[in-house]
Amino acid sequence: MTDVATQPFWEKAISLKKLEDAGKLVVKISGKQILLIKSGDTIYALNNRCPHEGFPLSEGTLSSDAEERECILTCNWHSWRFNLDDGEAIVGGDAVRLYPHEVRGGEIWLDISNPPPEIMRKKAIDGLHQAFEEHDYERIAREIARFERAKGDPMEALTLAFSWAMDGLESGTTHAHAAAPDWLALRGSPAITNATDKRIPVVEIIGHLSWDCLMQKGPFPYSEKIAESFDADAFERAIEEEREADAIAQARAGLAEGGASLLRGSLQRASLAHYQAFGHSVIYLDKTYELVELLGKPAEEAVILPLVRALCSTAREDLIPEFKAYGPTLSAWSNAGNKIPDGDGFRDQGVAAAMKLIAASSNTGEALYDALMHAAWDAMLHYDARYRSFTDKPVQQNVDWLDFTHAITHLNAARKNCADQPHLWANALLQTGCFLGRNSKFVDWQQDVENWKMADAEPLIGDVLEGMLDHGEPIYIFPAHTLKLATALREELSIKPDASWKPVALAALNRFVNEPIKRKHMRRVVTQASNFVELEG
Repeated sequence: MTDVATQPFWEKAISLKKLEDAGKLVVKISGKQILLIKSGDTIYALNNRCPHEGFPLSEGTLSSDAEERECILTCNWHSWRFNLDDGEAIVGGDAVRLYPHEVRGGEIWLDISNPPPEIMRKKAIDGLHQAFEEHDYERIAREIARFERAKGDPMEALTLAFSWAMDGLESGTTHAHAAAPDWLALRGSPAITNATDKRIPVVEIIGHLSWDCLMQKGPFPYSEKIAESFDADAFERAIEEEREADAIAQARAGLAEGGASLLRGSLQRASLAHYQAFGHSVIYLDKTYELVELLGKPAEEAVILPLVRALCSTAREDLIPEFKAYGPTLSAWSNAGNKIPDGDGFRDQGVAAAMKLIAASSNTGEALYDALMHAAWDAMLHYDARYRSFTDKPVQQNVDWLDFTHAITHLNAARKNCADQPHLWANALLQTGCFLGRNSKFVDWQQDVENWKMADAEPLIGDVLEGMLDHGEPIYIFPAHTLKLATALREELSIKPDASWKPVALAALNRFVNEPIKRKHMRRVVTQASNFVELEG
């Protein structure tokens, strides 16, 4: 990180007469390109590079606003306009840097020192906040670079971004939160050594949060109530009854009394209480607590309260007909089933049948977990990709790769949280059965998958994760799922490197990253919308 000077550092630049004769000139001092402009009786000294894309402002157009008595410089490449009295952008994003100057004995002197680090950090954070509000990805990257150059900790900037996002998200936690710990794990990988690559995950997390907020058009403020003391039962009832204000009041009390760790048990139970949010709840819980560990106590409220909101507003799919077998099967769970599970045995099984098979193996422990992991990867490997192209199917058959990744990341997250509360295993395993049964209708078991087989795990997983640093996908949710899936697989294999399901998992991941996801379905959307309108009557 570059040392930042805090004392004035004056350099002689050019004679006043030379500038008066030319009107504007560029001088190069200590590696800086500084544009000097004489307009009337006023001298301006500024960075010659436009903060947008670096084009030389010396080629710009100077004008004035007589009414406002301002001198304005327009960059002729993209028409960013700067008020030279303060450097602020009138049109465009961030400001151009101005340099203090003096005239001494007919010579122009410039102070080329940097401001004190704390001032630079504050300015970078202020700029980052503005870029966040506008989803200006390039400026987000510039401000993070400026913040780090001023010896700022990027984790502090991330914590602020999560706090800015809070009121912008109507349903709380999003995939931006869920992918963030995996981005940070990638950032900390020994394979990522240069400063630029380490900065990419930070910029991507902030960009994703910014985009989610921009799309939801808040604000959606949180209740400011705080309970007199934390009551776990009251907290869980409030979540179950979808009383967000009461749940937030309890969460605030819990954070004040014992921090995020005090709430964890209740949130684990709430996240697995239902087959809900298509598996997001326990995934979001798992990643939220990873974020707390990475960012520390200053981030607790900014990531825990959105999770509470998400749990209060989530869809509970176990209440719809397709998954009606979940509740009764969970109620009848006995931990007495000793049938040896077979991962292939879940093929072609609907929801009720899948849960029946799981209940029959309820006392087989790790063997059942492995069978479900095999079945989830196996279904993904055999996904019938024609569903990406169908336009004449009902909305509930809009199934793509991400429907299959959720079964795996849900099971991965459940494993970590059920280790704390083993009685939740029944919920987690049966919820996996919901995934398997639902997805079974969208596979083609007859297709040839031999070409996707991989012998070694780490070259594939490593390449996938390294490729995330330049994924090129403008829609954040798709790389977020790829990142979470590859990270989950690496985690699972680190625990069980010779897992029976490893070959099918590697083949499925290989197919997933090499077959395109269809990101926009124009004909399908319009067809389904038209059919719906016809049925409205």
